[in-house]
Amino acid sequence: MSGRTVLDSVLNPQSSVVPLVMGILNITPDSFSDGGVHFELSKAVHAAMQMEEDGAAIVDIGGESTRPGAEPVSLQQEIDRVVPVIAQIRRRSDLALSVDTRNAAVAREALDAGADIINDVSGLNHDPEMVRLAAWKGVPVIVMHMRGDPRTMQQYALYGDVVADVIGELRVSRGRGVEGGIDEKKIFVDPGIGFAKTFEHNLEILARCAELRALGPFVIGASRKAFIGELTGRDAGPQRMVGSLAAVAAAMRGGASIVRVHDVRETIDFMKVMRAIGERRR
Repeated sequence: MSGRTVLDSVLNPQSSVVPLVMGILNITPDSFSDGGVHFELSKAVHAAMQMEEDGAAIVDIGGESTRPGAEPVSLQQEIDRVVPVIAQIRRRSDLALSVDTRNAAVAREALDAGADIINDVSGLNHDPEMVRLAAWKGVPVIVMHMRGDPRTMQQYALYGDVVADVIGELRVSRGRGVEGGIDEKKIFVDPGIGFAKTFEHNLEILARCAELRALGPFVIGASRKAFIGELTGRDAGPQRMVGSLAAVAAAMRGGASIVRVHDVRETIDFMKVMRAIGERRR
């Protein structure tokens, strides 16, 4: 399936098998799970090609760590990290590519290099130019829920009903995008597992993620997050893969359109078995 065909499937999720798998490719030295693993250009491109071979529909490429407490990097640093990788992947493949950034200048360069989707962890709140850029380019946008920024977000993890509050705040962010000219059919929401959320909040969101469908198609990115480590005692990294698959199961049950994961091959295998069992129950 070509990148453009994948995008059509993402935009019309009822016409394809969902959720689609988005592979995570962090071009950073300090991301919580895979910092430094793909920091070299050749390693990053190889990893993306492997994700495509393993069955990823999309690869999400980011150059700034957004783990709790992370410091921001300069725009030029972020551009220098992600744009060469995107350009090299695009020369080799029609794989759908997402740029994971909250900065419009980075997104602009990434789209010009061949990216197809903007994944804004700030929910269109960080850079006012992001809405204008996305509207002008006409690309799909993932609007994630986060309060504050990576340095401060955990102090804002205070909610009444976390699911209702997150949906309400995502509705505002989504509305800002639509008012700014982004096609509402091209906006996906992400509840931001681990972003300004406690252990209990993350579990509650996953248990009730079907409620996010009120906003349209949604993304779940729980792969290898800290709450999985708290439950399993596993360190950040591949050791949390099995626990991450349980979150994928919750996302499937809730009707997610996309799951964002580190372990593409294992997630694809898991979903194949889950679907086969589900078909037997019908």
